[in-house]
Amino acid sequence: MKIAIAQINPMVAAFDKNVETITAAIEKAKGLGADLVVFPEMAVIGSPPMDLLEKPKLIEDNREALETISSKTNGIAAIVGFVDRGETNNRGVLYNAAAFMKEGRIESVYHKFLLSSYDVFDEDRHLTPAPGVSTIWFKGRNIGITIGDEVLSESGPVKALVSQGARLIINIAATPYSVDDYESRQQVLSECAAGSNVDLVYVNQVGGNDALVYSGRSCVIDHWGRIVARATDFEEDLIVVDLKGAMKELPAENVTRIESVYKALVLGLRDYAGKCGFKTAIVGLSGGIDSAVVVCLAAAALGKENVVAVSMPSQFTSKGGIEDSRKLAGTLGITLKDIPINGLYDNYLEVFSGEFRDETPGLAEENLQARIRGDILMTMSNKFGHLVVATGNKSELACGYCTLYGDLSGGFAVIADVPKGMVYQLAEYINRDGEIIPMGIITRAPSAELKPNQKDQDSLPEYDVLDGILKAYVEEVKTPDEIVAMGYEDATVMQVIEMIDKNEYKREQAPPALKITSKAFGRGRRMPIAQGYRYNKR
Repeated sequence: MKIAIAQINPMVAAFDKNVETITAAIEKAKGLGADLVVFPEMAVIGSPPMDLLEKPKLIEDNREALETISSKTNGIAAIVGFVDRGETNNRGVLYNAAAFMKEGRIESVYHKFLLSSYDVFDEDRHLTPAPGVSTIWFKGRNIGITIGDEVLSESGPVKALVSQGARLIINIAATPYSVDDYESRQQVLSECAAGSNVDLVYVNQVGGNDALVYSGRSCVIDHWGRIVARATDFEEDLIVVDLKGAMKELPAENVTRIESVYKALVLGLRDYAGKCGFKTAIVGLSGGIDSAVVVCLAAAALGKENVVAVSMPSQFTSKGGIEDSRKLAGTLGITLKDIPINGLYDNYLEVFSGEFRDETPGLAEENLQARIRGDILMTMSNKFGHLVVATGNKSELACGYCTLYGDLSGGFAVIADVPKGMVYQLAEYINRDGEIIPMGIITRAPSAELKPNQKDQDSLPEYDVLDGILKAYVEEVKTPDEIVAMGYEDATVMQVIEMIDKNEYKREQAPPALKITSKAFGRGRRMPIAQGYRYNKR
């Protein structure tokens, strides 16, 4: 049996586009001689649909789209993910479903048995689990269909499907990328196939939808646990695999951890802009490492001709930062606008001269500069239709080392889940074939440049220490005592935890942030703002 893996990039609720993509893949699979073509989880409706599932018409549109797709399956079979509605007497019930179709009609429908309700997943908010599982017989094979992460659970349906005679498991998925999961997922799938003595076809979505990005990496694994076919990561792809006879194991991938992060960020930004209707982006270019990396990501995602950088120096901006910004823009070939803020800043101070007469200049005056810059970027966005790409990283966002309505302004935050140390790794990766980001930007001590001789480490621990504590507290949910036991100083641990906890209100107002770690601020970590639990009371 020849199976085609259709690794596609659906857009949530864009039924015409998704149907066109799916039917084109069906025709291509036919041309390549495939007997069966398999699509990702929720391929018809796009993942994640979230509360759109509360719209009854949307469910009907999704079903009509499925019928259109089924009409194109003459001469080939297909498995397609969609959202199914309960029978007439229970139409309020929805299922995460897979349709098996051939000869122009839907033959059977399979519902997800084990719902995902962790991290960014909340399927039990809208969906109902199936009461049981069953197999299908096709081309001399007994096949079990699984959906999403249920294939990996010991309490999932694989054992039951194998007991019913399944020797081929097809897993359709919409599994978001995270840097740690990227390295381990295929190994876990291999262990599942070998442990159950089944061939496993894994078909994952690719592309970005809001905060989530999907790497694809669809693959075929034989019953010895060997990966014998693999789709291209971070791209749409269609490959055909003949399951008849012995297959050769593929060599291990040569993709580094930071390369996968780079690809995920570029794809996530490209799809967010494109699916939201933006053709151009604008970035505030400060001369610092964060904005340098972001403008490189934007150029890679949207093309150099579609990126505008804005240098907004003040009296506190270093000459080196200004020169390096110009050099970077020239190397990338992007447009650079120069809008000094000295005059605007002085005008604001004059307006507040009466109110601030007896006050010592401090944080308010510093943050005022960031807000002026945010206002300039948003005004240019309003005028020219650019997407404002925010430049704050996860370390800063965690500690509140950012300005509301200033550098937190923007339409999309591409590195908001990237710790500061990883930002430097991205800069090194961008410069892998030659200097794009000037070395002055990489080696200069990080600074907000909002007052004379300012350095980030005046307010924060060293970034390698901060990032380690941040990962332990946010991603691994360790207690202060457990973090101290890892070798960090007690006072520093408590300082970082207090900053993380007290700045939830800022993160609540930040732009959508692309998720690349196991636990991102936003949908993956939902904390109350007004709350009284503090570890510093221990």
